[in-house]
Amino acid sequence: MTIATDFFDMTAAPMRIGAVRLKVRDLGAVSAFYQTVLGLSPIETGDRRVTLGTGTTPLLELVGDSALAPLDPRQAGLFHTAFLMPTRADLARWVAHVAEARVPLQGASDHIVSEALYLADPEGNGIEVYADRPVSDWHGESGEIRMSTDPLDLQDLLQSAGGTAWTGFPEGGSVGHVHLQVGDTAEADRFYRDLLGLDIAARYPGASFYGSGGYHHQLAGNVWNSRRAGVRPQGMAGLDAVEIVVRSAADLAAITARVEGAGMESIKTTDGLTLHDPWGTAITLTT
Repeated sequence: MTIATDFFDMTAAPMRIGAVRLKVRDLGAVSAFYQTVLGLSPIETGDRRVTLGTGTTPLLELVGDSALAPLDPRQAGLFHTAFLMPTRADLARWVAHVAEARVPLQGASDHIVSEALYLADPEGNGIEVYADRPVSDWHGESGEIRMSTDPLDLQDLLQSAGGTAWTGFPEGGSVGHVHLQVGDTAEADRFYRDLLGLDIAARYPGASFYGSGGYHHQLAGNVWNSRRAGVRPQGMAGLDAVEIVVRSAADLAAITARVEGAGMESIKTTDGLTLHDPWGTAITLTT
């Protein structure tokens, strides 16, 4: 089996993450956090709504409502939104930035496929900031994707910045994946694998990782905090919607046919299709 030695081109994948929408109680505080800590820039501001991203590319939409109930970490919903840095040096510059700003981190891991750091926004929404390793590093002898959770060598990572400073979220950055809390992994497999057509790239105990085009995962679902959780209450802060960009109209038509064949409710628009996963998260498919 021949494996590419370069970095994964997310834009070539049949499906990739576009933007993530969160419902928040304090729009000003949460928006300021993503701007100062992640370096995202405002793209559009409206009534109780802020869209943040890089350049003209939206990555995160925040919808404010002070009447929302606080996020319950035991509910299904968001485990983390994972922001992908274009290079290891970009990740190193960000690590130095948050260290200088004394931003509390919740973890740091070497996953073989990537190097990642973890934190949360002021309302408890999980965040991963990571950089991929070359695709050639991901695979075992039989071609399977190998993932692990090992200690991250922070000193080695920091050296890759070469003394350069953080200047904001890089224009080539993106939401690389979204990791969800689900009530049942088998039910998640039926939705994300069987209905949407993602591959199961890897499994952990209590978690499935869903990839497209050979990527280690654009989506994942785990039950570590949310086993047997039902549909998330609508009046609660947290994850509201995930946009999935589908590469071709033919791929979108195939997904639409499977959704209709399963008798699932969905909304068709000129841009694509919106449906809800078993726990109430809106999944918007666009081309």
